Amino acid sequence: MESQQRIRQTQGAAGPARVSVILPARNEQGAVGDTVRRVLELHPRAQVIVVDDGSSDSTALLAEQAGANVLRRPYGMGNGAAVKAGARAADGDVLVFMDADGQHDPADIARLLERLDEGYDMVVGARDGGSQASVGRGLANRLYNRLASWMTGHPVLDLTSGFRAARAERFLEFVHLLPNGFSYPTTSTMAFFRSAYPVAYVPIRAARRIGTSHIRPLRDGVRFLLIIFKIATLYSPLKLFAPVATGFLSLGLGWYLYTYHAQGRFTNMSALLLSAGVIVFLIGLISEQITNLTYRRDG
Repeated sequence: MESQQRIRQTQGAAGPARVSVILPARNEQGAVGDTVRRVLELHPRAQVIVVDDGSSDSTALLAEQAGANVLRRPYGMGNGAAVKAGARAADGDVLVFMDADGQHDPADIARLLERLDEGYDMVVGARDGGSQASVGRGLANRLYNRLASWMTGHPVLDLTSGFRAARAERFLEFVHLLPNGFSYPTTSTMAFFRSAYPVAYVPIRAARRIGTSHIRPLRDGVRFLLIIFKIATLYSPLKLFAPVATGFLSLGLGWYLYTYHAQGRFTNMSALLLSAGVIVFLIGLISEQITNLTYRRDG
């Protein structure tokens, strides 16, 4: 199938393009054509791959007419699934990921590549405050950034930005970890930090998207909340489990001291809280070992 074949752009003796620009798209006929044309105008030697994630409109046709190589998915598998398909099909040694809805300016690609050449393995376009889709999402992103910064010990300016450039060899190490949904930026960023691959940020301004957003606040609210826990468990589980375990142990010990002083006995509640603390800590240890195995490189 076409989606299982590696796309090669014909460039004569020059060989495959050094840069592959990957645009996941679903029902983005309003912006995908212009986005592809602008990318090729600024980077004529780039390989542009549009992954049509089960669109019901003319997204694939317009992308092809604009000069992109199109991977068609028979049905919608998710933004992350489209990113994975594009990354596996790309020939470039540098992968650039951007949205096909007109939010990201192709002129910023050069800035990402310049920073990448300074020795970084991933460069992320960090949106300013005015680029957030809503106040609620802006607050949520700030919370994610603070948590990720605490977990990694490095400043994380935009954890959920989908506009980024990465060295293909590094990115492909973590393709199997990426979810099929919308949180692939979170996973890839934390994976790079966990593996000690340097990450940099370039400030960008994202425009208002063209067309209708595929994110639904009520449906996706719980999913985005779970991202917080995923950040912790993906990078360093003990940083999440150890404080929780300490809380249970402290409550159990405090309740025991109170009941012993007031009633002269050790209660079931104290036993439950202390047991919960020990169990949570042990789960954290096991999770830490699993995480270490996940990021181990063989060979």
